[in-house]
Amino acid sequence: MAPHDLRRPFKRAAITDQQKRRELSLLRQAQNRREAQQQARCLASSILSLQSPVPESEPEQSDIELENASETEQESGALSKDLDVRRASKLRGPEARNWFARQLMLPEWMIDVPDRLSQDWYVFARPAGKRCFVVSSNGTTVSRQRNGSILHHFPSALPAGAKTRDGSGSAQSYCILDCIFHELDQTYYVIDIVCWNGYSLYDCTAEFRFYWLNSKLEESGACNPPSHYHKFRFTAVPVYNCDQSGLYAAYTGVMPYVKDGLLFYNKHAHYQTGNTPLVLVWKDEDCSQYVIDTDSKGEIPSQQQVVLELQDDRKLVTSDEPPVLFGCLDGDIIEKSGLHSGNLLRFAISDGGLSFVDGKLEKADLNYLGKANRARAFADTYSKVLFQFMVRHSPLKIDDLLASINSPDDQENNSSDIEMLLNAPSRVTTV
Repeated sequence: MAPHDLRRPFKRAAITDQQKRRELSLLRQAQNRREAQQQARCLASSILSLQSPVPESEPEQSDIELENASETEQESGALSKDLDVRRASKLRGPEARNWFARQLMLPEWMIDVPDRLSQDWYVFARPAGKRCFVVSSNGTTVSRQRNGSILHHFPSALPAGAKTRDGSGSAQSYCILDCIFHELDQTYYVIDIVCWNGYSLYDCTAEFRFYWLNSKLEESGACNPPSHYHKFRFTAVPVYNCDQSGLYAAYTGVMPYVKDGLLFYNKHAHYQTGNTPLVLVWKDEDCSQYVIDTDSKGEIPSQQQVVLELQDDRKLVTSDEPPVLFGCLDGDIIEKSGLHSGNLLRFAISDGGLSFVDGKLEKADLNYLGKANRARAFADTYSKVLFQFMVRHSPLKIDDLLASINSPDDQENNSSDIEMLLNAPSRVTTV
């Protein structure tokens, strides 16, 4: 369909099943409560115990490529979800990067404005910088990037985060924070909390996690200026209810950090590792320097580029679960280029663009460019490809978000309960 058909105010004819998957994610987290305490302990021990991190000189992906990580991507036994400390300490290179990437909760790109945006969602300005886990335990604090490499090893005012005269705390005392390190002011901006003082918050709602984060972080002294026992300052980002005033404040308000888009959190969302439609990222030129993807030279290519994974049957798919099929690669190209299943390949979207039928991808006009950068761990997600396509042709603008908040549909009965979502239909695989 023509590019302008992608654009519609408020309620757009679906070009993805993002809203349906939001409903299913809420359903799954209510029905399948994981062993959150054990998962938190495993992650904390793995981050602190990994003895041979990926070399710091390894090329870094742009931070937003984190969202390409897929929690359910097929993997060897060494990368299982409940990986123990001894096995984690043996991971190297891409395996370490892949495992650590899947421990973060990764946003999808906003393709459609969520239902009940003003009632059920938070919004905040995302700090520009390096996404990382920060773990304090046994008198030390370690920050690790998504590839497993150590960013900093330092004392902090977090519980059990420094060896002080009062002791470093019990072995059960540890914290895990989801942060972005902002280089300009040498500050860790905390965007979420996974565990505090040994108490796991994986299965707590975002509403509770943000409340807990703000109260506990201030009490701990971690927000104080750097000192001998506290090398870096920690600061919680300002989080707003996503009503008109909150969205406007996040978008236009002056922040102590450089902005890199907006993050939207569903208030009912648990901390789900991997990609989730309950957290969304949105950007435009006024709140981010990096809206349209650039090439290896830092320039915007004339045609949109995507990274897809090659499968055994020559299919080209995204990193979503289930994966979205974009087409099949010609056998001659596979043979001549020595490609094999699992390769990540870069394509340009040619003049034919992307075509949709009944909200599903029908056709993609792809031109093979070559293998993706070796630093890449995952293919693009469908939401990223669609967002980049829309940005080039008919972007979802801040006025659309504000208008959606003011629309009658978004101002519906506030007493509607989240359990109304339990009858949501199953997701249909795009083929």
